[in-house]
Amino acid sequence: MNLSRRRILGTAAGAAVSLPLVAGQSSPPLAAPDTASGQAISLAAWSFSGSFFKGKWKLLEMPGILRDKLGITALEHVNTFFENPTLIYLQKLNKAFKDAGVRQTILMVDGEGSTASPDAAERKLAAVCHRKWIDTAHYLGCHSVRINMHGGARDWKQDPDLTKRAAETIHNMLAYAKGTNLNIIVENHGQASSDPDVLVRLVKDVNDPKFGLLCDLGNWNPGTDFYANSRKTLPYAKGLSVKGTWGAEKDPNFDAEKLVKTAYDFGYKGWWGLEVTPRRPRTAPALSADDQFALEVKTILEAKAIVERVVMNKS
Repeated sequence: MNLSRRRILGTAAGAAVSLPLVAGQSSPPLAAPDTASGQAISLAAWSFSGSFFKGKWKLLEMPGILRDKLGITALEHVNTFFENPTLIYLQKLNKAFKDAGVRQTILMVDGEGSTASPDAAERKLAAVCHRKWIDTAHYLGCHSVRINMHGGARDWKQDPDLTKRAAETIHNMLAYAKGTNLNIIVENHGQASSDPDVLVRLVKDVNDPKFGLLCDLGNWNPGTDFYANSRKTLPYAKGLSVKGTWGAEKDPNFDAEKLVKTAYDFGYKGWWGLEVTPRRPRTAPALSADDQFALEVKTILEAKAIVERVVMNKS
């Protein structure tokens, strides 16, 4: 009998984690937070991308940062921030998150190929390249793996088979993930994927309960109605990214509080994933790693306060 990478991980480290890692068994991570209201705040690691690329922190430090600086109890990973996802490294990650009391909810995957490419071989390669991250997400106890829908014509409205090609790739991933209880989700992440009508069509073409959307409240194509776009895709959301503007820089077309209220009034329940980065003029001088990190903390806490006020009725 051939062993999959997931089986090998389970054989090597089954005693170290509470999740069964053998294909055919189901794992317990929940899409929704285990609170009475079904609402809680998580953080997308990308919110600290500026200071990460300046060398301020490493992923093993992130659980402590969430606990000590932000009072947030869940993280959405980005594969870019993994140093070397070996078994030993993943064991260290699980221990760091457990010790800090922080859950791992989503693993966002970038740079692993064109899932909607017109070339069938490219699509198959993309599906295979995502497998290591499906295994990793399952091992870490995430509820979902976020992929991208990229590839095809630049003018996606002239590419009628786009979502059917992406659906083929996603079915491949879902078949590989079967038995893990993981969702595969697509985010509105630019161009075709930031067209809500394309996303709705994709959900219908995939037609699988383990597939859905990561609804990014702000990542829509320029010149479109962010609020209407969000309402159109929220019925299929298995995760949500909070973005927007506030305070002196508030843009009425990209108002974080109004976007959060849009999702809340719609009835969204689950993790409210803060994915906010500081807004600075392009001509502003570069910040040191420490100053960049401090500004990111401030920005995240401001966004957190908006969600707490609108969703959790905290003053």
